[in-house]
Amino acid sequence: MNIVFLDAMTLGKSDLSAIDRVGNLTLYPFSTPEECVERAKLAEIVITNKVVLNRKILQKLPKLRLICIAATGMNNIDLDAAKEFNIAVKNVAGYSTASVAQHTIMLALGLLGHTSYYDSYIKSGRYSKSPVFVNLDHDPIDIEGKNWGIIGMGSIGRKVAGIAQALGANVSYYLREGGKVYPFLSQNLHDLLRNCHIVSIHAPLNAQTQGMIGANELELLQDSSILLNLGRGGIVDEVALANALKKRPLYAGLDVFETEPLPKNNPLLSSEIPSERLLLTPHIAWGYEQSRKRLIAGIVENIKSLT
Repeated sequence: MNIVFLDAMTLGKSDLSAIDRVGNLTLYPFSTPEECVERAKLAEIVITNKVVLNRKILQKLPKLRLICIAATGMNNIDLDAAKEFNIAVKNVAGYSTASVAQHTIMLALGLLGHTSYYDSYIKSGRYSKSPVFVNLDHDPIDIEGKNWGIIGMGSIGRKVAGIAQALGANVSYYLREGGKVYPFLSQNLHDLLRNCHIVSIHAPLNAQTQGMIGANELELLQDSSILLNLGRGGIVDEVALANALKKRPLYAGLDVFETEPLPKNNPLLSSEIPSERLLLTPHIAWGYEQSRKRLIAGIVENIKSLT
């Protein structure tokens, strides 16, 4: 089988030999929409992480039998068109639960401990000139006893809840009406934002979550509270968040953004935002080493299921 991976660079230096063993694998670091048809015209299987395959592209790929998404989200594929053209579409669910949860905790602890500030303090040479062994310009904050609110109680949200509770945090969560009941305090969104010192987002982006955290919601947060977004960028209004960070002593950690890569003029990159109160990572929470190995194994299984 001819297999084409349209954006292999999204998996970094991962070993893809297991995929090569189940077919004739051709790799492209990244593909523009204009390049997709030419590159995939002889493919029976296409692998994509974020390259969009819309109706216009799919109708020009008559040999295509399977699209393997190197991720969980399937919003980059025109699923109706794929069904119409008898093209199977398969993702890999659950491969990154552990790493996204770990990344969430890392961001929270980094902000609570002011890691960015103290790293810069030492590397700048200021510590070497200090007359004392310690610097407490920014008070490190204990996680124990803090209220941690979770928006989105899928597998990742539940994993974060368990770790946060083990660290001594009081966990609560928000779900829309009709959701499952979990062994933590359930709160409506506004109460959760008012009451929690740390709020982490692990929800998908859809019509209900688009712009869920805007200026009004940010106003509900307590001073010195932490907002973490590990869901999707469009859930948080980035302009409103940047303005809030400039005006109030809030903290934020984000691994996802409305536009990726982050544009140079994004308001979150403003020099007016104190660097120690904002931690940004380039959508890497899903991509830890073991997660990528599980993802590749899942892709292989999806390919085998076709044969």
